[in-house]
Amino acid sequence: MEYTVQKLGNLAGISTRTLRYYDEIGILKPARINSSGYRIYGQKEVDLLQQIMFFRELGISLDEIKGIIFSASYDKSQALKEHHEKLLAKRQQLDLLIANVEKTILYQEGRFKMSDKEKFEGFKKSLIDENEKKYGKEIREKYGEDKVKASNQRMMNMTKEQYEEFEILGKKVMESLEAAFATGDPGGELGQETAELHREWLSFTWENYSKEAHFGLATMYVEDERFRAFYDKDQPGRAEFLRDAISIYTGIKA
Repeated sequence: MEYTVQKLGNLAGISTRTLRYYDEIGILKPARINSSGYRIYGQKEVDLLQQIMFFRELGISLDEIKGIIFSASYDKSQALKEHHEKLLAKRQQLDLLIANVEKTILYQEGRFKMSDKEKFEGFKKSLIDENEKKYGKEIREKYGEDKVKASNQRMMNMTKEQYEEFEILGKKVMESLEAAFATGDPGGELGQETAELHREWLSFTWENYSKEAHFGLATMYVEDERFRAFYDKDQPGRAEFLRDAISIYTGIKA
């Protein structure tokens, strides 16, 4: 079956403007242009649009999607399996948050006893899933499946007090990094204090600390564009500064 822009937009629940934009950037071009100048889409384009919308639902940018679907190694069947796994994980997260809200309502009405640990389960799972979506592949390639699973489990097992301390310490790392960066000296007192705070922050989710792993993570902050963007969002160069501070702290040359 073939579709015009209007019909495909109605079928997929997206605007004709979006479809035209997809054509302009080359991510979804029509099968042909008819004699009246209308874009016509066939089954191949319908299936590709479904793939694009799957990726968008998972928060992946159009540039990244384009790189994935036009890669020589792109496997549609494997991509669908990965979509399925990620959507199941997303559903699990939503189910956990919904259950958490329902328990909280009953707790506040005095009809349910809720432990402090239970109050934070949904938030911890949400943080884990967000990190998985952004950095899961890279972290697994660098540290392996077992270490990532162990780290996530340590996060889920945190008590209310530990989780609050973890959150506070994460903010302290960023505040210390800002102050240290202003000095321009990663080996100075503030730079090394930042590296120490960063090590303490990691200890909440790392079962065993090693200087090599610490420096390896700091190196990834620089080499991975998403990590770099996070640390450099206020001032470019902070990711490299943190890596250099950790390099000096661990004694491993950058």
